[in-house]
Amino acid sequence: MNSTTSATAPLVGQGCKRRSSRPSKLGFDAAFTPERCRVAGARRMTASQLHLWHVSKSLTADVVVIVSELVTNAIQHGSGDVKLRVQCSADRLLVEVSDHNPAPARMRPVHDEDTRGRGLRMVDQLAMDWGVSDGGLTTWAALEIPLKTQAPSATARSRLQHPTARVSPPRI
Repeated sequence: MNSTTSATAPLVGQGCKRRSSRPSKLGFDAAFTPERCRVAGARRMTASQLHLWHVSKSLTADVVVIVSELVTNAIQHGSGDVKLRVQCSADRLLVEVSDHNPAPARMRPVHDEDTRGRGLRMVDQLAMDWGVSDGGLTTWAALEIPLKTQAPSATARSRLQHPTARVSPPRI
C-alpha cells in the first residue's frame, strides 16, 4: 500500500529466477506517442516480458493492471511521449511511467456514480508502495514477488538504487 511518509522508491537489482543463459539484471524500457491505442500494446508487451521472466500469472495480472492505469494516466493527464520501464529483482518488480508533465499523479475523490478516477486507487491496492519521482515526471509502483517465485539466494545480489522519490499523499 502507499506509504505517504516514504522518501525513496524501492531498490531494484538482480533478476527473477536467474538462469545462466540470461543477464542478471532484468528490465525493459519502451517509449511511445501518447495515444489511447498504445495502452493495450503496453499491457501486451509487459505480460509477454513477465512470462519470459517466469513471473507468476497472478502477479503478472496485477502488474498489467498497474501498467494499464499508469500509462492511461500519462496519456490523459501528461504531455509528450510516454516512457514505460519495468525492472525485476529477486524480490520485487518496479513499474515506472514517465511523461513531460511535472504535476505529480495524485488520488482524487471519487463518488459511486463516477465512471473514471479509480486508477490510482487500484494501483494503491495492488502495489506494496507507489509514488512519484523526477519532480513529478515519473509515477512508480513496486510489487513484492512472493517467495515461491523468487530467485534462489545469491551472495552477489547487488542493488541498484532508484532515484529519490517523493510520494504524493492521497487526497480523499
